[in-house]
Amino acid sequence: MFVKTAAVAGGGMPVMPIVTAVVFAAGVALARWSVAPGRRRPRVHGAGWRGLPAGAPPYSPPSAGVEAVPEPADLPEVGSDALDHSAVDADGFEHAVAALCARDGCPQVEVVGGAGDLGADVIATTAEGLRVVIQCKHYGEGNRVGSQDLQRFGGTCFAVHEADVAVVVTTSAFTAPAAEYAAACDIVCVDGDALAAWTESRTPPPWEGAAVVHAEAGADGAAGR
Repeated sequence: MFVKTAAVAGGGMPVMPIVTAVVFAAGVALARWSVAPGRRRPRVHGAGWRGLPAGAPPYSPPSAGVEAVPEPADLPEVGSDALDHSAVDADGFEHAVAALCARDGCPQVEVVGGAGDLGADVIATTAEGLRVVIQCKHYGEGNRVGSQDLQRFGGTCFAVHEADVAVVVTTSAFTAPAAEYAAACDIVCVDGDALAAWTESRTPPPWEGAAVVHAEAGADGAAGR
């Protein structure tokens, strides 16, 4: 506009109005650029924010569809020599049996013994996916596992704990009625001698023989259908 006016008037180009217009246009452009939307940087919180210590990295939620992997159980190591099971208490015996399961290929092992355990002291999952429920009886040599012990365990191992293989492990022995009941209910009994052989790796783990029976039973059931 200023250039056309100056050309018509035949005078020189008005410098000051042009400079003023250029400065005004530059100011408007700068203002629009400064308020343009943008992504804010994440806020870094110091100590005390939701319990995070100072200097801790900000919380990052897990990706969708990715399941958290549980930490492996802190089980004691079992060497090639036989453990002195009589030297531990009942709780230590449960952990020793759990360690044997982990040593012999069970990827998931959990010690669940305690008040209200309903007979299950150790629950393990074999590499083939069988659920093994174990009751541990840390008894002295003269105290044998009786039929009542087996009956209580037999009432929960399959119906409550959904065992594929139910095992009773003891440092002593089983009475004859207990062994008969176990055989009738497909409960594997591991006495002190068998436990020593298992610990020394002289025999396979107690669920291997039962796994064969379980597989045959499943095949028979499928054939019957």
